[in-house]
This record gives sequence, structure tokens and C-alpha cells, in this order.
Amino acid sequence: MTPQLQQAIRLLQLSTLDLQQEIQEALESNPMLEVTENEESSQSNSSNEENTGNENNSEPNKTTEKEASAEVKSEETEEIMNSEDWSDAIPTDLPVDTAWDDIYPNNAPTGPAPEEDTDFESRNSVGESLQDHLLWQLNLTPMSDTDKLIAISLIDSINTDGYLSDTIEDIHSGLLESISPRDDSNDAFDSSLDDLEIELDEVQAVLKRIQHFDPPGVASRDLQECLLTQLNQLPSDTPWLPQAKLVISHYLNLLGNRDYAQLIRRSRIKEEDLKLVIQLIQSLNPRPGEHISDSTPEYVVPDVFVKKVNERWKVELNPEIAPKIRVNSGYASLVKRADSSADNTYMKDQLQEAKWFIKSLQSRNETLLKVSSKIVEHQQGFLDHGEEAMKPLVLHNIAEAVEMHESTISRVTTQKFMHTPRGIFELKYFFSSHVSTASGGECSSTAIRAIIKKLVAAEAPKKPLSDSKIANILDEQGIKVARRTIAKYREAMSIPPSNERKRLV
Repeated sequence: MTPQLQQAIRLLQLSTLDLQQEIQEALESNPMLEVTENEESSQSNSSNEENTGNENNSEPNKTTEKEASAEVKSEETEEIMNSEDWSDAIPTDLPVDTAWDDIYPNNAPTGPAPEEDTDFESRNSVGESLQDHLLWQLNLTPMSDTDKLIAISLIDSINTDGYLSDTIEDIHSGLLESISPRDDSNDAFDSSLDDLEIELDEVQAVLKRIQHFDPPGVASRDLQECLLTQLNQLPSDTPWLPQAKLVISHYLNLLGNRDYAQLIRRSRIKEEDLKLVIQLIQSLNPRPGEHISDSTPEYVVPDVFVKKVNERWKVELNPEIAPKIRVNSGYASLVKRADSSADNTYMKDQLQEAKWFIKSLQSRNETLLKVSSKIVEHQQGFLDHGEEAMKPLVLHNIAEAVEMHESTISRVTTQKFMHTPRGIFELKYFFSSHVSTASGGECSSTAIRAIIKKLVAAEAPKKPLSDSKIANILDEQGIKVARRTIAKYREAMSIPPSNERKRLV
């Protein structure tokens, strides 16, 4: 592959955010590239020039000379841009298996290193971790140095779900080892801790205090303790609070197995009352630490917009995904045809590189629009009626329609997003395998997932549908799907099996 083809392929597979960064780097490194001004600013500039011209009518000769020189300069620049034989040193295509620097060495002056980034907000935008959140509360809690040492060890042992990953005995043993002998170089506490002896009861007492931190139920050793801790923090007049504590303390296994008949018999709680008790228990959080994470949010910028205009679906590129760039006519006019100096050679190289970069961007946009249009044309049923109307689609179908290779279609549909009236979807979402129907047709696996989700949502709570029953229902609709396939699709959608979906309410 030639270097310009490699560049086009690389730009094609970049996501929107990566493409913006690539364009910004190209603008900073290549003086021949510049951002195209908006039409409004161009119009305002032209109107200002007209006003200036009216004010300077007393000097018509000077204005005429400026306009004439500008026209000549523009004609020379256009001639240089459109000429293919103005320099024998720049071929139309670079040789195969060569790098850009092999043909065009980088003659750009090496300046001083860029100053350190002072964007404090962007460099410190990482979310707060659970440990940071707990340590912040610890610093606001009055404790002795001994208790703080114990609390820090306990917080370090809390996993991302909010549970203790080590036993109290192991944490206690670790504390004893850390304070005897004591390392003076890492001494963060009072020197009186050198001869300190920490009892197991002290660790348990500090643990109780941490369990009252936010989020409720944090630092628990198991699910039962986590739920009971949250129940104990509720107001004493909360309805069905004693019954909920009874179920969690003695019959948590029965509740987890959905064995409601045995639960009603042992707890002596009526079925109607048990429904309300279970509602209270379900309002608790079994993973108190999951809502506090240090992961940074990911923002999705759609590459194409799809909307219905005059009863037809129209596909448009997002004009905001990348700045419009062009060749700087001022720098391009400085290139001399028959000059082989180092400066002029550098300008020629940058001009050719700029032209190829703009051409690669145009090729990327054209390919993305062409592939998106074919996807929308094939999946109009989804846009009109939803997931159940999704048709089977593979890369080969689109590759044949646009006369491109499947690998190119794969690059175009990776990390590219489409904004539709039904939401924002990655282009790969519209591709799915097919399942044969009784009538000899095909049904998309995405449509089958949507049907399964719909059946589960409408099932009886006391008697949920099994995988075999769902397979029979689909078979009645003419869709032949094995029970194992139903189980695979159900697990992919994070839907639990029927015995775990059984409930009283």
C-alpha cells in the first residue's frame, strides 16, 4: 500500500474524538493547512470591505491596484494547486512499502518543548474512587491516631462493591506486623504508637463506625450484614422494618431461592404482608460501592444523523465532528516552481502532504455517508417499528452494495455512531446473524432478542416463562430457535433464568 492509502485507511478507522485530535495535530504541524472560516464571518468581512471601499472612494487608483494584485495572486495560487507537473520531485503516488519520512524528510525547525499543560480541570477530571470518598469522611471524623490507623487499614481492604475483601483477623494480624517493629521513615502517626498493642475488639469497633459512612452498608463482610446495616439506618417507624430484619437475619437463603411458600410458613408472615416486606428489601443496595467509581465518563458524538423528511429517511454527516480545513493560499503562493532551496523544498513537501490529507478526509466522509445510507436503506423497518423489525445484515451485504471490501466496511462501522429517532447506536449494532423461519424466510437475531425481552416483561410474576416455553412460543410464530439459543440470548441481555425471576409482586 502507498503511504497516502495507508493514511486514508488510518483516518477511516479513527473514532470522532480521535479524528478531531488527528486534525488538530495536522494543523499544528503543517503550515499549509488552516481552518475554513464560517460563511457568516466571510460575509461580514466582505461587507466590511465594501464599506471600507465606499469610504476610500477618494483613492480609486490604490484600490484598483490592490484588487488587481489580489486577483493575480489568487490565479497564481490556483494554478499551483491544480498543476500536476509543476514539480518533478513530487510524484502522484508514493512508492509501495515506503514511509512518508523516507520520501519527505522532516525539515521543520525544532523549537523548544511546549509548555506544560495548564488545563487544570481536564487533568483532574478523573472521578473519585470509593477509597477516596471514605478517606474524605474519615478526615472529618474525630478519632484517635490508633483508630485512624485501624480505619485506614480497613478502608484499604474494601473492594469496588463496598465489601471487605479480607477477614477481621487478617486485618488485625497485618496491623500488628506493621507496628512491630516500626519503620521510622514512614512514621505518619505519633511516636507513642511504637509500643502499641491493638486488640481485635478495637478493629471491630472501628469497623462499626466505618459502616455508618456513606454509602450505607459499606465495609460489610457479607450480604446479610450489608442489608442489615442499611435497615438499621432507616427510621424506626419505617413500615415493615421488623419483618424485613427478621427475613434478612434468618431466612435470606429462602428469599434468594424464591422459595416463598417455605418462607411464609417459617416466618409466619402473610403473603400480602410478605410482598410489602420484599418491596422494602428490594429498595436496599446489595452493592453499595458500585455507584462510586473512579472511571471517567465516556461521551458519544454521533457521526451521522438520520431523520425522516417527506416520508423518506435522510442521512446526513454531523457537521460538528471535525473542523473544515483547506490549504492556506498565502503559504501556497510562496512555493516557487523552479527553486530547489531547502525552504522551498520544505514548502513543496508540506503542500503535497496537505493536499493528500484533505483528500483522505474527503474520502473518509464519502465512504462513511455511503455506508450509512445503505444501512438505513436496509434497516428502514427498525427505524419505523423498532427492534422487532430488524432485518438480518452482514458485512458482505453492505460491501456488495457499495462495491468495497468487507475489511473496509468493518473499519467504517467501528466506533462510528448514528443518531436516530430511536437513540444513538454504533453502526455495528445494525449487523446481526439470521435464523430461519418456517416460511423459508430469515429473522434477525436482534429481533429475536427484542421478542424475548418483550415476552419476559409481560410474563406472570408468579410463573415466569422457561427457556423451553419461550422457544415454543417463537416456534408458534414461525421462528425456529433451539432452547440453548434462547438461553444464550437471555444471558447476553442479563436476564436471569426463570427460577430467579419468580416473585410475589
